[in-house]
Amino acid sequence: MSAQPGNTTPVIRVMKSGDLDTVALIEARNYEFPWSRGIFNDCLLASYFAVVLDRGAEIMGYAIISAVAAEGHILNLCIDKDWRCMGYGQQLLDYLMEYAEDIGIERMFLEVRPSNEAALHLYDRSGFNRLGVRKGYYRARNGREDALVFAKELCLPAD
Repeated sequence: MSAQPGNTTPVIRVMKSGDLDTVALIEARNYEFPWSRGIFNDCLLASYFAVVLDRGAEIMGYAIISAVAAEGHILNLCIDKDWRCMGYGQQLLDYLMEYAEDIGIERMFLEVRPSNEAALHLYDRSGFNRLGVRKGYYRARNGREDALVFAKELCLPAD
């Protein structure tokens, strides 16, 4: 991305510890059962790849992936509710996929709630395939909600 923070054009940049209060606030605004600030901090301490979508004066969204060997896992991808349906989720996802390919990830995984229709649409149109279901994976208002497991093949190793 060519813009610099401070412009009105959003940029994707590495998440810093100074972003955690804002990221946790966005998480709490957008999810009934949000990650805590401590979970985000643990992700940074574990050196997960974490980025924010930044307009300079505000963070609009964020994403975190873990990578082990040739497998990656999208742990969290969120666009604040005020910025949804503008293509920013796709922008963050594309950035993650490009990064993953650059570091040699061959397959990316994620889980998503069946009730999260916007995320399902994003992952379906981005070439993710449904692999299965994790029963009772997420906390829900009336107990537990399943998770749909998705995967996408990225770069394949040369023979």
